[in-house]
Amino acid sequence: MIPNEIPGFNFDLGETVDLLRDTVRSFSDDEIAPRANLIEQNNDFPKDLWTKLGDIGVLGITVEEEYGGAGMGYLEHVVALEEISRASAAVGLSYSAHSNLCVNQLRLNGNEEQKKKFLPDLISGEKVGALAMSETGAGSDVVGMKTIATKNGDRFILNGSKMWITNGIIDDEGTPADIVWLYARTGTDERGRAEITTFLIESGMEGYSAGQKIEDKLGMRASTTAELVFENCVVPSENIVGMPGESKIHLMRNLEHERVALAAMSVGISRRCLADMNSYASEREAFGKQIRNFGQIQRHIGESWADYRAMRAYVYDTARQIDLSKAGQRLDSDGVKLFATTVAKNIADKAIQVMGGYGYVGEYVVERLWRDAKLLEIGGGTIESHQKNITKDLSTNSSAIEQ
Repeated sequence: MIPNEIPGFNFDLGETVDLLRDTVRSFSDDEIAPRANLIEQNNDFPKDLWTKLGDIGVLGITVEEEYGGAGMGYLEHVVALEEISRASAAVGLSYSAHSNLCVNQLRLNGNEEQKKKFLPDLISGEKVGALAMSETGAGSDVVGMKTIATKNGDRFILNGSKMWITNGIIDDEGTPADIVWLYARTGTDERGRAEITTFLIESGMEGYSAGQKIEDKLGMRASTTAELVFENCVVPSENIVGMPGESKIHLMRNLEHERVALAAMSVGISRRCLADMNSYASEREAFGKQIRNFGQIQRHIGESWADYRAMRAYVYDTARQIDLSKAGQRLDSDGVKLFATTVAKNIADKAIQVMGGYGYVGEYVVERLWRDAKLLEIGGGTIESHQKNITKDLSTNSSAIEQ
């Protein structure tokens, strides 16, 4: 049972957002939260949830209605992700990889034929989407990727592998993701820089398979992480997104959206941890008093509340203002992820401290969320990369400080 939410000033996001939040919160309470610990323990990807998420209309929140989407904005997407992550951050991560990194990018960058072909099944949940960018030697340095696509007539032949792919495997049989938004090198420009092209990979393509499933992860265990392998995989011209060699703009915009999404997950994690520690502080007594009467506990709860509210305001403001059609917004996409992900880990840590031994064991949610929160400081770009990017951007745009 998730504790009652803590009241505060209403963020006044509008009736549409409020209705969406109520829908996703009810779904998460009924369908996700009761099984969150079990799927975590069993390392199970809950594929059955995908058609249910499709039924409530949240797999294509940012997509136009003509393709089966909801026709809403990124703020609505962020709120849905927050609510799902409050129940299970692992399900939230898989949901984000599908709806944000695959569906949203296809909506923004795909041509009409590609949208009509792929979006309906992704939005209904009949097919599971993923994004393949990272490799064993290319994480934050994404343009250092080694996966190569070689032009052969009107087709490309793809060779290489991608690592750390969320939703890379979608069942116990090792089936790879149905639709993969994939970046690969297709050449080198006159300055020696990699030319990147975007491909849509479909299940059943010859030469496309899943490699190893990454086991024994610290957290996010109900969200599968896998290697995807491409051995002379033939990609037809109709599965190329945009012009060959011109996908760096897709990639950079992709990262900006991902970072805001991971910050939204941090809000969900923090809210659950804060609710749990606040409830426990009233239930637990020591020396004849509720432990919330002790100064040390008050510090943990008080600081967590202030940090949570600051994080939530920053996330909502960034989601309201981000223009999905443009790149070059990393000052705040990096800033909000840098702040929110660190806060989420710290609030989860304080929740464990308040709950003592109960917080440390798997029966209680905060232990799981503490482990899940750590990934958010790494995935989508490390917090160190955000510090570097922000410092670099402020050196050329110091006026942003005064705006």
